[in-house]
Amino acid sequence: MFTGIVEELGEIVSIEPAGGQALLLTVRGPLVSSDVGHGDSIAVNGVCLTVVGRDGDTFTADVMKESVDRSSLGSLTVGSPVNLERAARVDGRLGGHIVQGHVDGTACLLSRNPGDNWDVLRFGLSAHLSPYVVEKGSITVDGTSLTVSAVSDPGAREEFFEVSLIPETLRATTLGGLTAGTTVNIEVDVIAKYVERITAVASARPRA
Repeated sequence: MFTGIVEELGEIVSIEPAGGQALLLTVRGPLVSSDVGHGDSIAVNGVCLTVVGRDGDTFTADVMKESVDRSSLGSLTVGSPVNLERAARVDGRLGGHIVQGHVDGTACLLSRNPGDNWDVLRFGLSAHLSPYVVEKGSITVDGTSLTVSAVSDPGAREEFFEVSLIPETLRATTLGGLTAGTTVNIEVDVIAKYVERITAVASARPRA
């Protein structure tokens, strides 16, 4: 589990095919690599990956086909910056929100509106994710825990959500360099998904 508080900006060092459309990523991240061990979890742009090797300030992780299909990791190239976060410690502070590292899909940056003290970014919202996104709720964008500052009305012709980013977020994450048309990884709040499932199961049960 993660909290969506990015620890450092890393860099893709190498990308190797691993068979069956899987990938083997090597990522430079001195901070997150400092105490990482085989089998540990690190979120790379919000995708939970298992460490299979470490060499100095780099670590290597497998990316299975499911992760390639659901996320933007398949579009990374050598030199691409990535947001990195180690798995949360049980005795640590929950600075963001509960993040599983299980990406629900991707979204495209539609527009960017710079302000004096923050930037407002608007992303397209897939119809199947729309029910889980609420104003002032939490959402994870490329591994960064953010608060939804606006969301389109239900049934809108073009569904979207907006986030307002402070200077620290712009500086410390890849979100500061995003341009319109860029694809990002999205993970919605897992609590909303549990509520939907509980309601669906209860509704399907025969009444006594």
